[in-house]
Amino acid sequence: MQWAALSELVPLYPLYALLFTDHGLSDARISGLFALWSITSFLTEVPAGALADRWSRRGAIVLAGILQAVAFAIWTAAPGYAAFAAGFVVWGLAGALVSGASEALVHDGLAAVGAAESYARVNGWMVSAELLVQLPTAGAAAALFAVGGYPLVGWVSAGVCLAAAALALRFPEAPPTADDEDDVPLRRGVLEALRRPALRWAVLAAALVGGLDAVEEYFPVLAADWGVPTTAVPVAVVGIALAGALGAALGGRAERLPSGVLLGLLAGAGVCLAAAALWARPVALGVTAVFYGLYLAVLVVAGARLQARITGPHRATITSIAGIGIEVAALLVFAAWAIGGPVAVAALVLAVVPVVRVGLRTQEARTQEAGTQEAV
Repeated sequence: MQWAALSELVPLYPLYALLFTDHGLSDARISGLFALWSITSFLTEVPAGALADRWSRRGAIVLAGILQAVAFAIWTAAPGYAAFAAGFVVWGLAGALVSGASEALVHDGLAAVGAAESYARVNGWMVSAELLVQLPTAGAAAALFAVGGYPLVGWVSAGVCLAAAALALRFPEAPPTADDEDDVPLRRGVLEALRRPALRWAVLAAALVGGLDAVEEYFPVLAADWGVPTTAVPVAVVGIALAGALGAALGGRAERLPSGVLLGLLAGAGVCLAAAALWARPVALGVTAVFYGLYLAVLVVAGARLQARITGPHRATITSIAGIGIEVAALLVFAAWAIGGPVAVAALVLAVVPVVRVGLRTQEARTQEAGTQEAV
């Protein structure tokens, strides 16, 4: 929990989209930077997950924090389009390193003490902690910006990333087994796992739902476009983060809901985002907050059902395969925003609902998987 909170206590987070606009970047160029970020993660997700499974999941998380600090240092030292692009490449690699490793480390740690069924609740609280810390982050961002502008915000952010990396060194981790260290069983294990229909659909659902979280990058832009002054943007978007924290914290309870109800929550989230986009006033940020809370509850469930389907020593690698799908789905979000703004993104949320339906099944998925294993 402490690491999850500290890793998000980065004052640059609520301001970096505005950093780009204040340096003259258009919406299209900003979307291009976000796309570069996703493409980098796409290309490095599975190698990073395999590295975590074979080498050290804890080590991958520590390295990710160091690389993220490097990315922010690049932005701060030489702000401009080229530096922003280079920073996103480094940050994309950092994100790939941590994405599969953190989930695998948490799940296997719980499984080691016989509490694997608590993953949804624990992961939901971790996501909630990451969002709740945005409240002090927003205050720190506003204070630091008022004192030293973007340079002070950037250097402090790099320092926080290094502190999170140092904290991650304390994570307990079992040493890799002989199978973990062999490349051939690794590849074979992943291929065999993805032949199971229940796991394959769970990977797809987690990817599609997870990719929609890319819309979070635009919340500060929405606030500014809807009339919120730049100095007040970090505080204005805190309500969205708090609603998301509540939704994530309730993810453990939502995990027990039938798939039809969960799909209704996801569809309702899309409708809320569309309504906020059409309203386009500062008060519409409240409706955006409802969207984010509903969405994050479903996101936590999708991640938990994916982890429940994975067996064997290749958890970080398979989670990273879902991470590739998340990056592809994020590219769709960026493209939708560039074409039609938040209305287009809301339409995308509604469009993925029918596809996600199969992956969120609970008992049906277990029955299908059991039948497949018996046939084998």
